[in-house]
Amino acid sequence: MNISIVQSDIVWEDKEKNLQNYYRLLSPLQGKTDLAVLPETFTTGFSMCVSHLAETNTGTTVQTLLQWANELGFAIAGSFLAKNPDGKLFNRGFFITPEGETYFSDKRHLFCLSEEKDWLTPGKNYSIIPYQDWNIRLIICYDLRFPVWIRNRESEYDLLLCVANWPQARAKVWDILLKARALENACYVCGVNRTGVDGNNIPHQGDSVVVDYKGNCILDAGQNPEAILTCNIHKEDLEDFRLRFPVGKDADCFKIIEN
Repeated sequence: MNISIVQSDIVWEDKEKNLQNYYRLLSPLQGKTDLAVLPETFTTGFSMCVSHLAETNTGTTVQTLLQWANELGFAIAGSFLAKNPDGKLFNRGFFITPEGETYFSDKRHLFCLSEEKDWLTPGKNYSIIPYQDWNIRLIICYDLRFPVWIRNRESEYDLLLCVANWPQARAKVWDILLKARALENACYVCGVNRTGVDGNNIPHQGDSVVVDYKGNCILDAGQNPEAILTCNIHKEDLEDFRLRFPVGKDADCFKIIEN
């Protein structure tokens, strides 16, 4: 499968400009990729003006993504600020296929050093996304720090996507944790981070990558302000590695218990 990382700045709280920019970035990938991954909250940045910016799953952002995926012929993943009919607000991950299938996973771990916990509801469930003979799981930014939540039980997924607005001040942590999650879960990991300075005056370094199941970096966008890069990942190689080194069989069994 060909997978593309789409690393760019995000215009603060301006959906129209961001949609225009990301369509510009995605369009050249037509016929060249199977999956394009965008940063966290790609239409707004990590703003906590959530009541004003949040949309339903049938709003402009998702409808636009459905059109793009169909027109361009590849799946698109990322996150946006979402609201449910009951009024609850979420940082919602999306995975949208060219056939019009939609999968959503809400960010579970809300960042305690921002207002995220004050405005948003933590996610309780996640999806294993079937796409082109791959099983894929999507997490959002801060979730990366919590390995129990990401535990790859019985190799239920082959590719972990992490979409982020990860600050430059913790760039080393981003690099270490992406590789650690790949090693401990025996899977490919794709981490896509934004660049630029956000509306809270926080700089972001990019460093979007694809890492293989041995922790090797096979695609690296570095700190380029804008980068659209593609690589091929191989399911057969992953399955062969899991057969030769079946670490999952010795894993501890954890259960998520809701309070």
